[in-house]
Amino acid sequence: MEERHRDILRGNRVNLVTDLNPSALYDGLLEKGVFTQDMIEEIQSSGTRRDQARQLVRDLETRGSRAFPLFLECLQETGQLSLAGILLNGAPAGSLQPAAPVPVLRPVIQPLPVSKSPEKEYRQTAQGRTRRDSIQTYKMDASPCGHCLIINNMEFQKDTGLSNRNGSNIDSEKLERRFKALNFTVEVKTNLKQKQIKRELSALSKKDHSQFDCCVVIILSHGTEVSHNRFPGAVYGVDGEFVPVQHITNYLNGQHCPSLQGKPKLFFIQACGGGDKDTGFEVSPDEVEPSVGGTDDQTDAIPTSSSSDSLSTPDEVDARVTLPTPSDILVSYSTFPGYVSWRDPRLGSWYVETLDRILEESAATDDLVTMLMLVNHEVSQNSAKGLYKQMPGSFNFLRKLLYFQTQ
Repeated sequence: MEERHRDILRGNRVNLVTDLNPSALYDGLLEKGVFTQDMIEEIQSSGTRRDQARQLVRDLETRGSRAFPLFLECLQETGQLSLAGILLNGAPAGSLQPAAPVPVLRPVIQPLPVSKSPEKEYRQTAQGRTRRDSIQTYKMDASPCGHCLIINNMEFQKDTGLSNRNGSNIDSEKLERRFKALNFTVEVKTNLKQKQIKRELSALSKKDHSQFDCCVVIILSHGTEVSHNRFPGAVYGVDGEFVPVQHITNYLNGQHCPSLQGKPKLFFIQACGGGDKDTGFEVSPDEVEPSVGGTDDQTDAIPTSSSSDSLSTPDEVDARVTLPTPSDILVSYSTFPGYVSWRDPRLGSWYVETLDRILEESAATDDLVTMLMLVNHEVSQNSAKGLYKQMPGSFNFLRKLLYFQTQ
């Protein structure tokens, strides 16, 4: 794109983010060859209308010399004439008059049923748990409970400089068995490139989840630290291209997957959050338990990268009557953002081994957040090479307690 066109876009960025209706442009931009289908899907997965508008303008600047005039054509064809006129004239941002509001169709959130005596819904009884939806607990009694997608990246292309992840097949097999036992329909995908990861997530988001209560995504791969405005970190495809975790979660949020609105979406990420190694700090002997790490443990770390999300600037949020976009999402990370995650080539990763065992031992009695706290504690007791530590953690936007189905 010519620099003068970039300057026009940047000078009118606030107005574009405020008034642009990106969804009306996608077909035209695709047909005219400005964006590819993958690029359109990534923009659509970036969040709210404002987020999509912001991402569209950023990506537009990276396209060829014809991108700007073709973008103007699309604006005119979709009736966004005020924006087209101001960009065509190269006018300063302040001269743009407020455009007529563009109607944006948003999914209707149906209220969840509330039990009359919710305090009884989550108590343990000799006969088992009551699983009706309530103020305190998610409904988790559908059969099957939901879809579980496992992406297991083990063998990376040589030109990427990424080592093969020996032992990851052990993690994948454990988690496949575990979530089948928790009454999920499990699908395992192995050695996916970046675009294939996005394709699988897009396909999952387009499924009809109306008869299910939950959805789970598990990614086992190399990872890195990226700039973000929601969820930290990114995971690599076997081609060395990464997908930010916040883009992964966007595929299933309430805006992009209406049949999962109000239902828990769980993401488990076994990958490094960066390249730092944690040597821990000294504690009293009473707080130390035997460590299980070995001298051959490997990491899933890749040097820190940057993301276009760091370019975002504050804008007013769109007013809407709905649940917050990230609601009912939980992302469990194998390690603290910025740090490496350890994996034994023979036994699998510390995090997955512990998660699998805690789910087996405690799913019948404990809610998910409590179990993840147990995972955090146990993994924190391990040591790699007699020196390095690891601390898992979660970004929790669940609104209720979540109890898995057990036999």
